[in-house]
Amino acid sequence: MKLLFLSHVFSPAIGGIEASSEFLANAFAEAGYEVRLMTMTAGEVSSLRYPVIRRPSVAEMLKQHAWADIVYENNPCMRLSWPKLLFGKPSVITLHTWISRADGTITLVDKLKFRWLAHAKKVIAVSQAMQQRCWPPAIVIGNSYEEQLFNCQSDHRNLDFVFLGRLVSDKGVELAIRAFSDMVFVHPIPELAEATLTIIGSGPDRELLESLAASLPAPSRIRFLGPLKGETLVTELNRHTFQFIPSTWEEPFGIVALEGIACGLIPIASNGGGLPDAIGNAGVTFERGNLASLITVTANLVHSPTQQAQCRAAAPGHLAAFGNETITRKFIDVLEEAGNS
Repeated sequence: MKLLFLSHVFSPAIGGIEASSEFLANAFAEAGYEVRLMTMTAGEVSSLRYPVIRRPSVAEMLKQHAWADIVYENNPCMRLSWPKLLFGKPSVITLHTWISRADGTITLVDKLKFRWLAHAKKVIAVSQAMQQRCWPPAIVIGNSYEEQLFNCQSDHRNLDFVFLGRLVSDKGVELAIRAFSDMVFVHPIPELAEATLTIIGSGPDRELLESLAASLPAPSRIRFLGPLKGETLVTELNRHTFQFIPSTWEEPFGIVALEGIACGLIPIASNGGGLPDAIGNAGVTFERGNLASLITVTANLVHSPTQQAQCRAAAPGHLAAFGNETITRKFIDVLEEAGNS
């Protein structure tokens, strides 16, 4: 089957949709599909199993849509996919982001996206929250993660808390620092007498967050490592026990949670959006944006070896549900049904 894969953003850009698109396009090619990927992202990436058409002209878009048997959109990208209406090609669309503004309002663009979804043979949502809020008939298939890279290397963990992600207000890093400060300095928990917090990532809020950390009694116990990738990131994650995922924004899913669980971490995540799907029973959740709730949930977890053991016991089964082969098979089943209906 000839599959035209559409991804508005793609490698060499870095992000969740970019990573998902590369994983899925590779998986579809390995499964025997003849894949061509079209994107608005410029640049070059070597060693791909399929051609990439970047910033196509109208003529090129028409050519590629005429060639395809089926069109797959990894998140709605009407700028690239409108020709499918001219050729009547079946399509599948995956929702990775909310169809609304940050405050929940629906704009004209959002209304157009809803109408666009109605043209698709099948719609996939990456979490139950995404399905329920955006498109109830959607099929829920979560994201996968790089299971060949992220793995548990050692049970010896000499550090406590870690945050991995963009240093922006939506990710709730300030909440993590304030919760850490309360449990270590203000209302000290004996088990955390030597605790540390490692912050991995970059972003516009780094200077503000470093200033906040510097105001604490022992600022050296909060480390800012900047962005890490590959084996360096995996080795660092394996040095820790707990992972803060305190997003104040409702994450559509949360691949970072799967990466942490795979490295032996127990995630402590906000309960908004798709994060509960991403952590399953392998972690704990607190009330999104509520510092007191984060402190209470974290303290209870630190105090309870039994709860920690339960989270670790749930991790293998949870990760298996998001393994590469499992997720790929689910996507291919949807594509086959859409293409044959």
